[in-house]
Amino acid sequence: MTVKVRFAPSPTGKLHVGNIRAALVNWLFARQQNGKFILRIDDTDLERSTKENEAAIKADLEWLGLKWDETFRQSERFERYNEVVDALKKSGRLYSCYETAEELDMKRKIQMGRGMPPVYDRSALDLTDEQRAAYEAEGRQPHWRFKLNTPARVEWTDLIRGDVSIDLEALSDPILIREDGSFLYTLPSVVDDVDFGITHIVRGEDHVTNSAVQVQIFEAVGGSAPQMAHFALMTGKSGEGLSKRHGAMSIEEYREQAGLEPMSVVSLLARVGTSEPVEAFVNSSELIDGFDFSKFSRSTAKLDPADLDTLNAKILHMTPYDAVASRLSGVNEAFWLAIRPNLNKLSDVAVWQAIVEGPVTPVIEDPDHIGKVRALLPDGEITPGTWGIWTNRIKEELGVKGRALFMPLRQAITGQDHGPDMGVLLPLIGRERVLDRLNG
Repeated sequence: MTVKVRFAPSPTGKLHVGNIRAALVNWLFARQQNGKFILRIDDTDLERSTKENEAAIKADLEWLGLKWDETFRQSERFERYNEVVDALKKSGRLYSCYETAEELDMKRKIQMGRGMPPVYDRSALDLTDEQRAAYEAEGRQPHWRFKLNTPARVEWTDLIRGDVSIDLEALSDPILIREDGSFLYTLPSVVDDVDFGITHIVRGEDHVTNSAVQVQIFEAVGGSAPQMAHFALMTGKSGEGLSKRHGAMSIEEYREQAGLEPMSVVSLLARVGTSEPVEAFVNSSELIDGFDFSKFSRSTAKLDPADLDTLNAKILHMTPYDAVASRLSGVNEAFWLAIRPNLNKLSDVAVWQAIVEGPVTPVIEDPDHIGKVRALLPDGEITPGTWGIWTNRIKEELGVKGRALFMPLRQAITGQDHGPDMGVLLPLIGRERVLDRLNG
């Protein structure tokens, strides 16, 4: 069996960390199993779905390296869904209901007031043709519910949660089609999973009850339910809901505003909520090789978006020049290796380019001292060995060492009190600029 999983975003908005975590878990599992990762665009909501959002979703996935093997849009499959609807109506599994939202809410309140579970009473099954016609004469349009076979328990062995058992009598018959004829998520999703041979459904634990309902829908449309894995949901680091206020932005914002490397996002989301520590990875190969559902925790996954900055810096510090050369302008490998340990974001490269190439404002607190060390600068072209020779001369001639030796030189030459090792930075600045800066 070839493993086939799917990620099914709705193009009604931007992808956020919760969406991407679902996509990433599916993608890692598919790659670890040498399977297929399907991108399904859930655009049955024709009014709110946009091509711009669909393009943004694909751009986010591509930026993160989550390449899909197949893709399709649900809006292209309405004819197929309607075929299934007709069959379910004929078999009596899909039935029309005419209650308004207000009437359904009143029913629920009455049930709860009597200490009963707020489960739909199936009164619509007893409607006569005359009653249906009367409702429609009033201008009411039916919504359509799937009739669950009850009493029954749906059971499966979840790849993360273990044995799951759901009592369907505690659930209402799910609405599959709205009054305006549009589909809710459930039916098209099941039909697609059957038609495209999805072998595993991997998603958040908030879908566990939906999964139990869908098991019967799979059977009703002539399919069988895929294996399932439901992972714990994410919260903020203190258990609060994820929101922009707590640093949880859209993936597009992480890329364009925060300037993060894609692997910082992948590194964090691949490990949060598992038994493995969060680490920085330059590529996904190790994450793929080590993927295992047994490592997922049943406890809520707590995400601290601030970790992204730390991971981003660590990833840049490990990134070889060849991996970023196409994204850099006027930077050779020697320059990259010199400044790499001091980068937090790739945009910091421009800061160090300006410091190397100038102009900079030297910081000189003791001009007399700087004049003396300038005279001790070795003759000829500056090489990687120049810094050591020069500082040894300063120690011998002027009797200074440690911070008193190094900090005045760094401040005079770079205008900064921190930065890359001066031994590798000095040759990049060059003799002429070094002398000019020492002159103030």
